Amino acid sequence: MTKPVHILFLCVANSARSQLAEGLAKQIFGDSSKIESAGSEPSGVVQPWAVAVLDEVDIDIRNNKSKSTQDLPTTFFENLDFIITLCAEEICPVLPTKAKRLHWPINDPATAKEAEKAEAFRKARDEIRKRILALKDELDQL
Repeated sequence: MTKPVHILFLCVANSARSQLAEGLAKQIFGDSSKIESAGSEPSGVVQPWAVAVLDEVDIDIRNNKSKSTQDLPTTFFENLDFIITLCAEEICPVLPTKAKRLHWPINDPATAKEAEKAEAFRKARDEIRKRILALKDELDQL
């Protein structure tokens, strides 16, 4: 059993990849962990395809909001274990913190052509899920 963990997923818009990661990690790590996502330039919108592809795996992020790190409570940062950046083609945000930094470069599915968005979002979801499960397995070994 993994001890409760505090994770912040960061990208630029906080509309696709970090939203997928937040939803997946909350399901995988459970309620005792604190999982958040944020962006350096929040779009204000969670991508509809992010909602749809998480629905496919019984995760509901309809009430999620695109937000910046300033929107998160300062107490969240006091116990932060990991900051995981998900940027691939953009410059990822950086936060001054003692949390361990991980970088998972995931292509932004929101930039895919409309006809390819469903598959791009599923690919991002599945890659992020694989990485979160690997992180959980690693933490379970400690």
